[in-house]
Amino acid sequence: MNNHQIYVEQELKVMAYDIDAMGIVSNIVYVRWFEDLRMLLLDEHMPYNEIIALNISPILMKTEVQYKTPLTIQSSPKGRCTISNMGGTKWEMEFKIYSGDIIHCTGKQVGCFYDLQTKRPTIAPEKLRNAYVEAVK
Repeated sequence: MNNHQIYVEQELKVMAYDIDAMGIVSNIVYVRWFEDLRMLLLDEHMPYNEIIALNISPILMKTEVQYKTPLTIQSSPKGRCTISNMGGTKWEMEFKIYSGDIIHCTGKQVGCFYDLQTKRPTIAPEKLRNAYVEAVK
C-alpha cells in the first residue's frame, strides 16, 4: 500500500440491530460504516462545518460495495477509508472493512463538491486539495 495517502482507520462495533435473523451483519450496515468513515476522514482533515462555511458541500454520486466474508455480532472489525483520487471537483474514496487478515468488505465512493448558492459542482476546498497533493507527493 502507498504510505502517501490521506486515510483514517477506526474500530467498528457490531450492534444487535446490525444483524439479521442468521446473526450476520446486514449489507446496509457496511454502507453506514462507509459514511461514518468518510465523515471521520473529513473531521480529521477538513471538518464538515468548515466546508459548509465556504457555502459548499461534498455530495455522493455513487457507492460500490463488494461483500467478501460475513461478519457476526462476535466480530471485532476495523474500517479504513482512503482518499484515492481528488480532482478539481470530483473525489473518490476507497473503503475496507476487515478483521485481522480477513477482508469482509471493500468499496468505493465517488462524489463531487457542490456550491450551495449556484447549485452546481465546484472545485474542492483548497485546504483539502492541498492536503491531498502533499500526501501523494
